[in-house]
Amino acid sequence: MNHKPSSSPIPTLIPLVVGMIAISFAPILVRYSDAPVSVQGMYRMLFTVLLMLPFGMRQLRATASISRKDWGLLGLAGFFLALHFLLWMASLTYTSIASSTIILTLEPVFVMIGAYFVFRDRIGKLPLLGLTLALAGAFVVGSGDFRISGEAFKGDMLSFLGMLAVVVNMLLAKVILRRVSSYLYSLIVFAIAFVCFAIYNAALGINVVDYVPREWLIFVLLAIVPTVLGHMIFNWLLQYVSPTTISMSVLAEPVGASLLGLMLFGEMLTTSQLIGGAFIIAGLLLYMRTESSGSSVSAEKVEAA
Repeated sequence: MNHKPSSSPIPTLIPLVVGMIAISFAPILVRYSDAPVSVQGMYRMLFTVLLMLPFGMRQLRATASISRKDWGLLGLAGFFLALHFLLWMASLTYTSIASSTIILTLEPVFVMIGAYFVFRDRIGKLPLLGLTLALAGAFVVGSGDFRISGEAFKGDMLSFLGMLAVVVNMLLAKVILRRVSSYLYSLIVFAIAFVCFAIYNAALGINVVDYVPREWLIFVLLAIVPTVLGHMIFNWLLQYVSPTTISMSVLAEPVGASLLGLMLFGEMLTTSQLIGGAFIIAGLLLYMRTESSGSSVSAEKVEAA
């Protein structure tokens, strides 16, 4: 996003705050649903695609110019996005909202590591220090949960694996977005993720239609609130603010989600979550400080929790 319009039609603080609040509701909505997470993920993707279609019908013609290689990369990106949602949403069954979302914020750090090995992007001293702090924080959160119960640690591992899946998605996006517009990328990847979920549910014989109205409302809200009002607003804001600003805003998710988890589910924060979360956020802030000065890879969040 090197050429940004001079100013936003509305004060950027307004959509920024809306986006931060919206993404915090993702784990809350997942917790409120009694449907399998694969069904939640499938309908989240389907309803997001349906909401996106009216705003970019003209761009659909450009799909004809997408190369066979890029279609293959898009297929992989969609698969890993579906895998991310499946693992991360499943983690909320076993661990707390705070632990799950704190671990998920490690994404930019692992994007940085992946970019070093795949694209040979340099890692400076400050990003390396940030990486060390963030990983130390994740270890503190995980070890604290392991002492609490094996179930909580299992949830932490699912969240960690889900985070790695979305890192692969991000690295693929870094390649694909050089040749495909962000709208088409998001639309196609969401649609492929929907197909992956549909195949998964069909293969396991999971019911995808027999749900009460409350569940259908949650499916729609998962598409509208954290996806459209959250991540798609952040993508729009990239026209007017830096990726660093967006990435720092995404750090609000574990804070907002943890507060909502406390109010709605009575989930108290543990000492290990507070200490580990502080280490992770400090590490990410170091990374983002370097990113803003142009000495580190820029990790844009096209999708997330």
